[in-house]
This record gives sequence, C-alpha cells and structure tokens, in this order.
Amino acid sequence: MTFRIAVVQPITHRPPEDDKNVAAAVRTVERAAGEGAHFVCFPESYPGPWRMPAAYDPTAALAEAAVKHGVHVVFGTLEPVDAQAATAYNLTAMAFPDGRAPARYRRTHPNGPWIYTGGTTWEFQYIAGGDYPVFDTAHGKVGLAMCSEVYMPEVTRALALRGAELIFMPAGVDKRRLWPTWRTLIFARAIENLAIVVTTQNLFDHAQRGLAMVAAPEEILFESTAAGLSVVEVSLDRVRYLRSTRDDIGSSVNCGAKQGLLGPQWQRPELYDTFHPRPLHEAAE
Repeated sequence: MTFRIAVVQPITHRPPEDDKNVAAAVRTVERAAGEGAHFVCFPESYPGPWRMPAAYDPTAALAEAAVKHGVHVVFGTLEPVDAQAATAYNLTAMAFPDGRAPARYRRTHPNGPWIYTGGTTWEFQYIAGGDYPVFDTAHGKVGLAMCSEVYMPEVTRALALRGAELIFMPAGVDKRRLWPTWRTLIFARAIENLAIVVTTQNLFDHAQRGLAMVAAPEEILFESTAAGLSVVEVSLDRVRYLRSTRDDIGSSVNCGAKQGLLGPQWQRPELYDTFHPRPLHEAAE
C-alpha cells in the first residue's frame, strides 16, 4: 500500500515577519492535498514563531487546515513555558485529518539553552524535553524528531524501538559545511532503524542550499536542494518486511539493509545500561 508525502522547502519569512508564514503554510497544505498528499512536512520552526515571547500560535490554523483538506501536517512551533524568562520547548508537531489534538514532540537533545540564543533567527531559552512518543495513523506509526538530533542516533532509535516506521525529522536552516555529513546521517538513521526518514529545511532566499530528503532503509527515495513542494510516493511494505524477517547467510543478495535490526536477533536489552554506564546507587543506611 502506498501513500504520498509532500516535502515542503519554503522561502521562509524571518522574524519579525515570521507570522506571515502561517497563511503561507495554510495555502501550501491546500495545494499539497490537491496533489494527493497524505502527509505534509514543513521544516523546523515553520511556520513559527522563532522567538520568545511568542507573538502567535499557528496550531489552530494548521489543525483546521489538516481537517479541511484531509491530511496530516507536520510543522514547527514553540511551546512557551515562561514569557518573562523567555523559556520554551521547541516542538515538532503533527496535526491530524480526524481533528484529534495535534501530536507534540519536545526536542530532547542537546542540553539547553545555548542552541537557540545569540543568533539572527531564533531567540529563546530552550528547555529540553524527555519523552519519545509515537503516534498511530491510518498509514503507519509515526515518530517525530528535529534537526541536529540526527547527530544523536539514540533519538531515532528510541522512536523505532517504540514502533515508529515513519520518522519526520524537519531541520532549521542552511547546513553550510555540515551539509555532507547531515545528508549522510539522514540516510543512516533510515538504514539502522529500518524506517522511512523525512527531512526538509527553511530557505531564506533562493541562493541558499536546502536539504530535503525522503530516505528508506535501502535507498534515498527523494532529495532536493531547491525551494518548493515535492510529492513523494512511499510504501512501508519493505520496511515491515525488513523488520519482520531475519538476517541470514546470503541475505545481501536481495536486501540492501540488515534485516531484523529492531528484534531479538540483533537487540540485547540486557546490555543497554552498559552502553552508557551509570553510577550504582548505594543502599540506604
């Protein structure tokens, strides 16, 4: 069974005009639905806001558009914590076509708050989250992550171990010298988790180089550096086959990724604590 993902790499309005991104996003959802999309993926912090105090919240507008056009909408926004302290969670959210409350993933890595302070775009005191929820859809189980968390393989592994087959990992802005390693790691996260991983980023002008991708475990299905909307047809059938079967002698003839990586053939949960040793707690006196 196939379904379609609209990967959106927009020309984004910078702060203080970032509120203009909301109307543009709603129009893009309508266009993507008209082209047969089941999911629409926007970049990190799109449509915003990018700064605290948060001047607007795009959630209601995108939730309404998701219902009206019958699509899932992955988007970026802030969840304010304390306006005076300028603290907030950075969210990847997903609105549903059935009108249920939007899914929310609070960025967990790195430790805050340095990553979003002192720049020309973001300005808030980031608080790290601590949960890895996954969400059921008619097309498969979805996990949400964000941007440079691609450099932390634990994030997507946590989602995959919870059953996520389709992982949206929207990113922020021009990758500059990070571009080659970032691209490699998007594919790597798909390979090692036997998942489809989707990313895209904001462009502030057409001279910038984007990084929009849809990566499957055995191949990159789509990539583009240019601004625009692209609709990619995907299937989870191969993901499910690779997850449900075992690696064997000769498997490499027919399989471009190792089978069963999330199952007992490969996983050893009893060793998880040894990966990152923690001090033992002493018994109470």
